[in-house]
Amino acid sequence: MPELSGTVIRLFNLKRAAAEQGGLLSGKDPSEFNPTDPIRLWIIQLGIIVSTASLLSLVLRKFRQPKVIAEVLGGILLGPTAFGRIPGFTEHVFPQSSRPYLSLTANIGLCLFLFLVGLEIDGTVIRKNARLSATVALAGMIVPFGIGAGLAVPLYKQFISESIKFTHFMLFAGVAFSITAFPVLCRILTELKLLDTTVGIVVLSAGVGNDIIGWVLLALSVALVNAGSGLTALYILLACVGWTLFLFFVVRYGLFWLARKSGSIESGPTVLFMTVTILILFGSAFFTDVIGVHAIFGAFVTGIIVPREGNLAIALTEKLEDMVAIIFLPLYFTLSGLSTNLGLLDDGITWAYTIAIIFTAFIGKFGACSLAAKYAAGFNWRESGAIGSLMSCKGLVELIVLNVGLSAGILTQRVFSMFVLEALVLTFMTTPLVTRFYPPHVRKRIAAVGSTFDNVPDDEMRGTDRKSQPGNSPSKRRITVVLDKLEHLPGAMAISQLVKPSTAFIRPARESSESSRPLHGSSSLSIEALRLIELSDRTSAVMKSSVAESLLRTDPLLAVFKMFGQLNDLPILPAIAIVPYDDLSYSVAEHAGNHDSDMILLPWLPPSIIPAPVSSVVANAPTPSQPAIPKAVTSHNPFDIFFKSGTPIGGAEKSTAVIHSQFVRGVFAHSRTDVAVFVDRSVDRPHLALGLQGNGTQHLFLPFFGGPDDRLALDFVVQVCENDRVSATVIRMTKREVEAPLSAVSTAHLNETGPQGSPAPGTEEANALTIASTIAGFPDTVYGQPNTATRMQSETADNIAWERYTSRSAENRASAALSRIEFTELSTPVLLHAAIREAENSRRLGSRLLVVVGRGRRLAVENHAKELKDLMSEYGSVGAEVKKTIGDVATAFVVAGCGEGVVVLQEANLGLD
Repeated sequence: MPELSGTVIRLFNLKRAAAEQGGLLSGKDPSEFNPTDPIRLWIIQLGIIVSTASLLSLVLRKFRQPKVIAEVLGGILLGPTAFGRIPGFTEHVFPQSSRPYLSLTANIGLCLFLFLVGLEIDGTVIRKNARLSATVALAGMIVPFGIGAGLAVPLYKQFISESIKFTHFMLFAGVAFSITAFPVLCRILTELKLLDTTVGIVVLSAGVGNDIIGWVLLALSVALVNAGSGLTALYILLACVGWTLFLFFVVRYGLFWLARKSGSIESGPTVLFMTVTILILFGSAFFTDVIGVHAIFGAFVTGIIVPREGNLAIALTEKLEDMVAIIFLPLYFTLSGLSTNLGLLDDGITWAYTIAIIFTAFIGKFGACSLAAKYAAGFNWRESGAIGSLMSCKGLVELIVLNVGLSAGILTQRVFSMFVLEALVLTFMTTPLVTRFYPPHVRKRIAAVGSTFDNVPDDEMRGTDRKSQPGNSPSKRRITVVLDKLEHLPGAMAISQLVKPSTAFIRPARESSESSRPLHGSSSLSIEALRLIELSDRTSAVMKSSVAESLLRTDPLLAVFKMFGQLNDLPILPAIAIVPYDDLSYSVAEHAGNHDSDMILLPWLPPSIIPAPVSSVVANAPTPSQPAIPKAVTSHNPFDIFFKSGTPIGGAEKSTAVIHSQFVRGVFAHSRTDVAVFVDRSVDRPHLALGLQGNGTQHLFLPFFGGPDDRLALDFVVQVCENDRVSATVIRMTKREVEAPLSAVSTAHLNETGPQGSPAPGTEEANALTIASTIAGFPDTVYGQPNTATRMQSETADNIAWERYTSRSAENRASAALSRIEFTELSTPVLLHAAIREAENSRRLGSRLLVVVGRGRRLAVENHAKELKDLMSEYGSVGAEVKKTIGDVATAFVVAGCGEGVVVLQEANLGLD
């Protein structure tokens, strides 16, 4: 036993063999660089780099600048230009001994990024537009390369050591001048919505060719620098060409075979396909690096050979892009910024050469491409200026070229800083110049007439604005249905089914009879399904926008909706729009205007209702003289407040529906077309859907208060009732201190109805303007200031519209639609309560009850704010976003849970001319 105890004592007395790892607990500086364990300082560096780039990106996004500018500026600020001047900052945060680890990580990311650039390049784009884009691409390479080579002479004499061969420096200067940043170019084209324009198509294909030639020239330059003699350089180039041919003619077909066998084309890249692709990527980068060409060239070629079938390249990009964009690229540009010292531009001659570099680089690229577009491709001066501005974009591709030259010792830090400043200035200038040269009203879109470029500008594509006129209301036959999310698809189907005409109306005219002819005209129904996809900062989103035609055939939402149209004999025309989030609502309004749509249909799932307190429900219990109105079914689980994400906490609603309401209000604000929003209640009221017998009939209820939106709702109800499976109840609501009995309308003329009473005090202030909220920098739904004249005109129009449908004219007697509508009048002191009660009373067995109302945000006859507040105390409340989106009347029906859906209409907003 003494031996055992002695061994235990000796173990406890032994000194630690491993280095102390306590960090803060041991009193050590956790940011101190340790070559054997560099992860701590690397994480600190990563946090500072990513945070700086993200903050700058938020600021520069307001100026519509690409993210690369923020990343480069962040690197410059963290380098010796700004933060590096703080004593001890560089030595403590970015010590020289830690930079090899940063460099290793950054170069791995650079290879991945060049692989993604190769994935973006689609050879079919070049083949389709080779005739027009070839002259622009060649002019954009040859002329700038010559100017760069010429300017290299004085630059070499002034700033470059004689130990560097002039031909090497001249090659790098020429490549830097002639290169175009294809990834940044794609993003600018997408954000400015130019991809489907003649300018966008030519620039995209010319940029692809320019990019490929630029990387080949860079590979040539690196090979010449690394070669000891001309013969060695020839061997390097031959080896590089041989490897490229091997990838294109052997590995490419092998990847396609693997993608087909593994199901990657149909179902996205499998783990096996991803593994093989990554191995080929880094294997190719290794080979091109060891033969004397930079590793990024091998990664770039690997991206080009990946199969494009089934949008495989896009799916592969989605797997890699976030890690590359968030971590690796900012690291690379920070390393570039640590080598950029704008403080070295400290004398007149240096600044003179810097300005000369900026001026000649822009003039060479802009002038050559503009002249080639004008005289060789036949574009006008505006289009040519836009093409020249876009092709002069430098971005991160030139920075990669410059970093290669700096690491090879060709460029000094001073010359490197001069060229970095030039790349930043030219990239920053691109968006403003394109907007100036090529504003939206002069843009020509390919989609207008097909593949030729002889089409019409945007302003000529728009038809005349359509507005409902009293007594001459056009039928809504050209309809745009918005599809943005999967959860909104049932609502889109429901509202599309609602506007479907009767079978007799769809059939040829010879099968229709006088009794079934529509009241509004005889044009056929056309539904355009607009698929909205948000353009994010991801590369895959940009790639999707460039292959929008294939997405029209493969997008699952469009596929389901088109099948729904086929099953219901509805003609569906698919369309797609990929735009930034801030431009979604404007894009919908613009698309509807460009395609002469009569109405925009938007599905919307409202946020959940906050249950009313029990005491309030008891206090407002129905009396014997007042029939009970079904309450909305709500959950009273006490744990919902903690675990249910959709439940408002502290009065602040953060659900997806609330965020989506901003988009809906944006469409209301921007649209110059009638808009209908379908508030889908079937999701939170499944018991009603299960109780229906499913005979396919629908009953509409319209409370008519007056105003332009209510007149549109009345026209809409009459049109929908042309379908023999749809009936309606329309009640004209007027406010009176003592409730009058409900009266049916036999005839209604102006002298019998009489003018409506003046609006209650505060009505216009409560309803004319929506509560302040900003959508894409534009105030929400602004209308002209109402006055006595406009109110009287609106009241007269209300009477004319009511008389038009309720009078016993010959036209009305011949209309089958009006025979299915019951018109009544009701005077009551509680308009909303009475409307909800009458809506429930109008429900028919086996039919879906849909409530149709006007949004009523302008020229409203009554102020419902006080009564709506009382309703919320009875049934439960919703957030202010719901009231701002659909108005007080629709909110009352939503809160009360009345009907399976609510259709909210707003007349075309033509008051901003």
